[in-house]
Amino acid sequence: MRLRKFLIASALMLTVPLAGAQQQLSIATGGTGGVYYPYGGGLAELINRHIDGHSAVAEVTGASVENMGLIGRGDSDLALVLADTAYQAYTGTGRFEDRKIDKTRAIASIYPNAVQIVTLANSGITSLQDLKGKRVSVGAPGSGTEVNANALLEANGITYSDITVQRLNFNETADALRDGDIDAGFWSVGPPTSSILNLAATRDIALVALTEDEIANAQKLEPVFAPYTLRAGMYDKVDEAVQTISIPNVLVVNADMSDELAYAITKVLFEKTAELIAIHPAANDTTVDFSLTSTPVPLHPGAILYYEEIGQTVPDRLKP
Repeated sequence: MRLRKFLIASALMLTVPLAGAQQQLSIATGGTGGVYYPYGGGLAELINRHIDGHSAVAEVTGASVENMGLIGRGDSDLALVLADTAYQAYTGTGRFEDRKIDKTRAIASIYPNAVQIVTLANSGITSLQDLKGKRVSVGAPGSGTEVNANALLEANGITYSDITVQRLNFNETADALRDGDIDAGFWSVGPPTSSILNLAATRDIALVALTEDEIANAQKLEPVFAPYTLRAGMYDKVDEAVQTISIPNVLVVNADMSDELAYAITKVLFEKTAELIAIHPAANDTTVDFSLTSTPVPLHPGAILYYEEIGQTVPDRLKP
């Protein structure tokens, strides 16, 4: 194993560029109103600029659940997915009970998503329980937002039969709130997100806070959830901090990706992070420490090589 690592490292040394013909890489992201798409576009730019022989493009998708299917089938080379979705795919549980994707490998956990429950300020909705009997967007079909929304509701005794369910993407949810077609909507995304910012610029909005008990209930059902505070002033006229839950976002690939390419992507991700931050502030949380403490599935051997090369200890649970 040491010899293999030495040979890979010797071939790459201090440079990222890879020899060979130009290879097009597809990055599965999400809708244009969230963070996945601009973040994935930024990652594509890093690959285009800094990895010779490769180009990349960010693809609009239905987000996490769909993205895991694309990785499993080999239809995408990289994908951004929520941690619980990646874990379920890898273990063949939850939404992936009949389609286990055990070739799931991670490059890194890149930033946390915050579950944001948005309503209009005059809606009368001030708590999770107030959603009962209301028209609620739980996210696009096959998205990590819907997975998170369903888990949070279920953990706190609310079923889809208690609400009028709409399955809309981020931009559609914002438009429906603006037009009065729904009463509330879920976002599971790195804050702040453009579709909520745009909505808040034209309507007075409110964010629904979770209680400590509601957060604890959610964590019992989904251990990857963690408490998170949406800071005051993040959105127009939302002047108080709001307690909610968060979940890591993971950059995943198929185990069949070459060690050399996985190493190169990992190296670029962490050594050119400033270029990502310039595209979206969520990349401020793209750190080695966050990655090694938050990733829920095994790392790709090429990624492990990079982490160990910079002196990090990779936990045994992250080794395939």
